[in-house]
Order: sequence, then structure tokens, then C-alpha cells
Amino acid sequence: MLLNSQVLVLNRLWQAVNICSARRAFALVYAGHAQVVATDGANNFLTHDFDSWRDFSAQSPEAEMVTTISWKIRVPRVIVLLLFDRLPKKEVKFTRHNVFERDKNTCQYCGNVFERSELNLDHVLPRDRGGLTTWENVVCSCIGCNTRKGNRLPREAHMTLIRKPKRPKWRPFVQVTFTTQQHESWRHFVDLAYWNVELSD
Repeated sequence: MLLNSQVLVLNRLWQAVNICSARRAFALVYAGHAQVVATDGANNFLTHDFDSWRDFSAQSPEAEMVTTISWKIRVPRVIVLLLFDRLPKKEVKFTRHNVFERDKNTCQYCGNVFERSELNLDHVLPRDRGGLTTWENVVCSCIGCNTRKGNRLPREAHMTLIRKPKRPKWRPFVQVTFTTQQHESWRHFVDLAYWNVELSD
């Protein structure tokens, strides 16, 4: 359903801060808390309040239109909040996917890059020796290195970590999975470099 489609939310400094439903975006724009961001085709951005967006929709219809009793209106893809200027602070969830993202699909012992199907997670300090399942104790490792290390500390197995594991600090949008359509309409605001940038404190 169109009203459940995703809309990118920018703060008033035009930084991506959230994703909401089209229904929520319409409510924010109608209440005057946000404006719709559209491009004129030449990478120039225009903002619209609810009335001007409705008029723009009538002049430039597209496939994704919501129909009311009186008129049709385009589903916005990007909105900008008029007052909010902060970035949300969120902790990155500790998941297998995010450990692979942090370590860039690179074995933290041999330094080689692998397909995810050829990787697993290793507890630097083994669990049966008191090691916790935390950002600071879990690394991405290839099956060969994990087997070689076994239930030992890296130094006991004569292995060294290429980088000390730590909790990453990402902006929330690193965790968003984009479809092609969303990526195209959001690409000016969500830089793909976030996917490839080295993580640091």
C-alpha cells in the first residue's frame, strides 16, 4: 500500500535522520512540521508545503499517487523537518551482519576478504574461559583461522589480530537496507560512502 511506503526524513540542516511511512510524512507536512523535498530534474531541490505539493502533483502526476475524494497527490520520497536540527543517537545493534560490516568481511587474523558464507564469528577470549559475546570480544574470522585458533587466546595459537575489536559508531542509516528505487531518490542525502568508510571512534 502506498501509504506504508518509506519516506526519508531530513533534519532542518538537510541531514538524513529517520525513515517514516508515507502516511506519517503526509501528516507532518499537513501539520506544517515538514516540507516535501523534490528535484526539478537538474539536481536543484525544491521544497513544498502541503498546498504547493498538492498543486505540484496536479501539474506533474506520476505513478505513485494517493487519491482522495477531491484530488490526487504524489507520495513524497523525502521530507525535511522545519525545526529538528539534531542527529539521533542510536547504539548499533550487536548482530552477525553488523560484525561483518564493522570488519568489512575481512578475517581479523589473516587479513583476507571472504564471502560471508565463508566467514564466522570468533570469540577472542573463548567463552568457556570467561569471554563475553560483545563488540570488544567478537571478530570476523575465516573458517581456517577459526579452526587453527580453536579454544585458545590468539597469542597461544601464535596468531595476532589485525585490529582490536571495538564497538562501532555509525549513523543510523548505515543499517538501512535500500531498494533500488529508494536509493535513487535518496542518493543525494544518504551517501553510499557510509557503507564503505572505515569505522572509528
